[in-house]
Amino acid sequence: MSRIFDVFRPVIRVVVRRAWAVVVVAALMTVVGFYFARQLSIDTDFSNLIPSDYASVQALEALRETVGSETTAEVVIRSPSFDANKAFAEAFIPRALELEDPATGEPYLARVDYEKDTEFLERNALYFATSAELDSLERYLRDRIRDAKLEANPFYFDLDDEEDAAEDEGFDIERGLHEVYDQVVGKRYPINDDSTIMVLRFYPTGSQTNIGFIEGLYDDLESLAGELDPASYHAEMDVILAGRLLRQLVEIQAITGDVVTSFAAGVASVLLVVLLYFFYKGYTARAGHRFAGRVFLTQVARTPAMAVLIGAPLLMSLAWTFGVAYLTYGTLNLMTSTLGLVLFGLGIDYGIHFYARYSEERRSGLSVAEAAEVTFGTTGQAIAVGAMTTAGALYVLMLADFRGFSEFGFIAGTGVLFALVSMTVVMPALLVLFERHRLLNMESNEGAQLSADGFRRRLPGARAIILVSVAAVVAALVFLPRVGFEYDFGALEPEYESYEAKRDLVREVYSSRGSNPAYVLVDDPADVREVVDVIERRMAEDTLSPTIDRVETLQDRFPTTDEGRQEKLDHIADIRELLSDPLVQADLEGDTDLARIERAAQTTEPLTVDQVPESIRNQFTSKSGAVGGFVMIYPAVGLSDGRLSMAFAEDVGTIVTPQGVSYHAGSTSLVAADMLRLMLKEAPYMIALTFLIVALLMWVNFRSIRWAALATVPLVVGVLWMLLTMEMIGLRLNFYNLVVLPAVLGIGNDAGVHLVHRYREEGEGSMLRVLRYTGEHITMGSLTTMIGFGGLMLSFHPGLDSIGRLAVVGIGMTLLAAMIFLPALLQWLEDRGDAPASDVGERPDEVMVKP
Repeated sequence: MSRIFDVFRPVIRVVVRRAWAVVVVAALMTVVGFYFARQLSIDTDFSNLIPSDYASVQALEALRETVGSETTAEVVIRSPSFDANKAFAEAFIPRALELEDPATGEPYLARVDYEKDTEFLERNALYFATSAELDSLERYLRDRIRDAKLEANPFYFDLDDEEDAAEDEGFDIERGLHEVYDQVVGKRYPINDDSTIMVLRFYPTGSQTNIGFIEGLYDDLESLAGELDPASYHAEMDVILAGRLLRQLVEIQAITGDVVTSFAAGVASVLLVVLLYFFYKGYTARAGHRFAGRVFLTQVARTPAMAVLIGAPLLMSLAWTFGVAYLTYGTLNLMTSTLGLVLFGLGIDYGIHFYARYSEERRSGLSVAEAAEVTFGTTGQAIAVGAMTTAGALYVLMLADFRGFSEFGFIAGTGVLFALVSMTVVMPALLVLFERHRLLNMESNEGAQLSADGFRRRLPGARAIILVSVAAVVAALVFLPRVGFEYDFGALEPEYESYEAKRDLVREVYSSRGSNPAYVLVDDPADVREVVDVIERRMAEDTLSPTIDRVETLQDRFPTTDEGRQEKLDHIADIRELLSDPLVQADLEGDTDLARIERAAQTTEPLTVDQVPESIRNQFTSKSGAVGGFVMIYPAVGLSDGRLSMAFAEDVGTIVTPQGVSYHAGSTSLVAADMLRLMLKEAPYMIALTFLIVALLMWVNFRSIRWAALATVPLVVGVLWMLLTMEMIGLRLNFYNLVVLPAVLGIGNDAGVHLVHRYREEGEGSMLRVLRYTGEHITMGSLTTMIGFGGLMLSFHPGLDSIGRLAVVGIGMTLLAAMIFLPALLQWLEDRGDAPASDVGERPDEVMVKP
């Protein structure tokens, strides 16, 4: 150990002799770091968490460039008067479409869904129905004719009746035709059933990940609505901004608020706990002083200085860390947005160990310089090893393709190293300055020394503790297969009541049917048919677990070839012939549905593209105006379930035509599926590699397999206890908190490192003394780290909350393993005479002082 200390001796002396210079340089670095850190924003787009060369990401980017944003901005106009709503909408729409993004000078909005030419659509609705829908209609009419014949002739019966009924069981053709008719024709204006709510659906030109764009858009829409004065149209009129794009903004604002709130509460809690701890330590260390009241007042007076001494270096390290994060990534993601509080709670651990050992050495009679040197050479080394182990474990995550892992690993690992520097360089410099200027005085006092002999006793109950601990490990191994993973994305999304209320208003006008389609962009519209054929073949083959509901293209609703046009006209003619059947004609007067169908079947000549209403054409039009260049694939399953999302991605992610041309579908749900698949694939490797790095660093540090194994045992036992606790309390892994597992491996190992280092230094028979001093510091360090993560449990976001809960459980269990199981194990080895050789007496040569 002394050889390692010799390497750092020059650094120690520079810190002691040039304390002012160290603090000034650190302060300047903090100013620069803070300048960059304050420019960070939070990116909640999952598509940015996987590599940009993934086919799903490239397809999504191409989709956004070609079609525009997948999400919409909606304006709800509500009043008892339809005419007032219509008048406000017609004043609002043209001015809204003129609004420009000041950052680009381009319009915020590309188009709006407002008025349909329903009269044209009612006359030609069947021309815009797909072949499958026309087939359903034809079957429906033939069934009506057959049923009418059966009713008219009691002697007529069909032996295939029961078989046909079985085939149609569970499929309501009539209801399906209603839905198709409403989709193609619908209402002239986007209103609800009683015409009191109108919803304007706008399509933005910008990305849903551009928070500045979203904020600017909604601010300008709100200003425009206020400027038009809704009350002047109707005294009871409300104009409400809604849309999925708004939820994106609400979520980011909520997460940012959560991060700020939890950081403030967490930092205050951590500092309060640490100050109370050192206040208690300082007071009890002088409990025998004849002026107890003066000691109490002295401790109170030094509290502000201690807050600065411990808090300032940590805040400096955070500024450095997030300044580097901005220069490296430019933004934070959902995982890394939590790291401010985490790193504060983790970094203060190093400060606790350093300050506590420094105080101990000062009370033993050493000078400021001597105490700093001893602390560097003893506890400082354990701090460095623990920090290096944690940073190494975190840096392993950088090997992952999943950016939730890699960015978390880089930022957290860098933050740990900066915390190490701040607590072993900047804080000692502040200690020197504070003692020189009498802001702190930790010189020896009466009663400050505590006899080591009083702690030279055997740790009681070691064997029983080991037996109980091993039983808990066995139980953890038994329950290990039952630890589950939360695949439901919906369970990890917060419910924003204000947004949900607005969404409910929108759903009175627009149903949620047909949401989340995947888009396949083709190079040539002529390839659309081939892509559709491949998808329909997959739909026909997948009868056990179908994930595709339907496929839509402009060509299906509006044929673009002479052959396709004539085929559709012939199909419509067949339906007209069925409608002319006397049995059907007899029902026309009393059946509104049949009357609508007869009117919709009037098309006898091909329609031109210019005749296609915008309500249909816009669905298949790119931002450049090109028509019919993509295929829309609608899922038959809920994509909030990660397993179903991955199955849908498997079915539609890549389409290969008979000519060998590959097309990749694009949508955020497909990217989310790839993200989940990638994370589940990489997580086991990251955890295993992290553990190997920890074990290797332990061996390098201790140069002894036995000591390295003893230092690592609490980590292994603690992680198993963590998994057992998770099963007991119903805590599941998910794609948010999975990133914490490698971090727990790095952080949870610190306790074992510090305990083993101090035990080696003190020798056999010292376990009670080690627990009395280093054990207290370990407990406080782990508690502050748990408070740091625990601040996330105040978060409204379920994903962030799960990160905090898993980390608290993991670090808590590794702390228990280090403070209960490891001491008992060492005592048991002592009793058996198998304890490894210690390093008693190895302290820095120039300041050999008995503790």
